[in-house]
Amino acid sequence: MRLDKYICRCTELTRSDAKKYLKRGAVLVNDELIKDPGHQVYEESKVTLAGNLLSFASARYIMLHKPADCICSNVDELYPSVLHLVEVDRAFDLHIAGRLDADTTGLVLITDDGQWSHKITSPKKACNKRYRVQLSKPIREDAAQLFEQGVQLQNEPKLTRPAKLEVLSEQEVLLTISEGKYHQVKRMFAAIGNRVVGLHREQIGDIELDQELDLGQWRYLTEEEVNSIG
Repeated sequence: MRLDKYICRCTELTRSDAKKYLKRGAVLVNDELIKDPGHQVYEESKVTLAGNLLSFASARYIMLHKPADCICSNVDELYPSVLHLVEVDRAFDLHIAGRLDADTTGLVLITDDGQWSHKITSPKKACNKRYRVQLSKPIREDAAQLFEQGVQLQNEPKLTRPAKLEVLSEQEVLLTISEGKYHQVKRMFAAIGNRVVGLHREQIGDIELDQELDLGQWRYLTEEEVNSIG
């Protein structure tokens, strides 16, 4: 982790304030004077700020049941950020591990552990995500086979990775994908001549949305849930 970010995690300082302390020569790492904000430090590093030993705060792992009309971003835009819903200290220091569109509901994972988040979002990790999808018209009979083979999205050079489709009714399906292209689920159904009218994420990896959480509610992940992302 960058030293300036480490200082922010351990204190109430902003990134700008942390850099001012570094510039003044007020920070030691393992008893060595460090002024570089990008200097890499670790949980076990001994960091002192103006003579005070800093204590590294444990990473936070949160599950949110995202409602519609909010966005997975650290800044408000046309819609407010989902981080307004997470009532913790310095919520906007957290980041969202795998985004959802403003009109999409369901499971969102939020953390300040960058390596853990990377395991979810990196294309190389192929972390599965399961969605419940409502469609504008009946699903075609060969849809599952097409998704298993991969479909061609507009303006994409390659087919999508194999995806699993489970038909619940003529116009409701479960879709599991292992990548996260822009608007991918909507574009996949558009590619086979259908339109998504409702989209809800139920699962990321082995972590399922807690059915006890109403829209807009959140909880910390259990240790087992955190460790399931590997």
